Amino acid sequence: MADSGFQRLPPGERRRLARRSLLRSLVGAVVIVAGYFLLPMGRLDGRVLAYLVLGLVLVVLVLAWQVREIIKSPYPRIRAIDALATSVPLFVVVFSAAYYLMEQNRTGSFNEPLTRGDAMYFTVTVLATVGFGDIAPVTGTARLVVTVQIIGDLLLVGLGAKALLSAVQTGLRRQQD
Repeated sequence: MADSGFQRLPPGERRRLARRSLLRSLVGAVVIVAGYFLLPMGRLDGRVLAYLVLGLVLVVLVLAWQVREIIKSPYPRIRAIDALATSVPLFVVVFSAAYYLMEQNRTGSFNEPLTRGDAMYFTVTVLATVGFGDIAPVTGTARLVVTVQIIGDLLLVGLGAKALLSAVQTGLRRQQD
C-alpha cells in the first residue's frame, strides 16, 4: 500500500516535509530528555511507585493519542516516525526517573549509587536487553520495577509497534477511500 499522498508530492516538497518531521521528532526527543536532566526531582518518600504508574499512564495516553493522529494524518508513515520519536524517549525517561528517585529515596536499591545519567544508562541497557551487569537492582522493590520495565519493553516493542503499524495501514486505507 503506497502512501499515495506523499508520493504525489514533488520531490522538493517531500524532502521539506521529511526534514520538518525529522526536526520535530528531534526537538520533541531533546525536550523530553532535557526535561529529565534539568527539572528538579526531590524525595518522594515512598511514592516512587505511584509516580511510575502515573508515568506509564502518560505513556499509554500519548501512544493512544499518537495512534489517532496517525490515522487522521495525510502522511501516516511520517506521523508514525514522530510517534516513535516521542513515545520511546518518554518511556525511557519515566523509568530512568523512577530508578533515580528509588535510589535517592532508598540508598542501596542498586549495587551502586545512581546519578540521572546512570539511571538512564541502566534503563536503556534493560530496554535493549543487553544488561551489561555493572548496575544491578539489589532490593526487592528495585527488582520488581525492573521486571515491570522488562514487561513494558516487550509491550512497547510488540503491541506498541503493532498499534502504530495498524494505524498507518488504517490511515493509508482512509486516504484511498
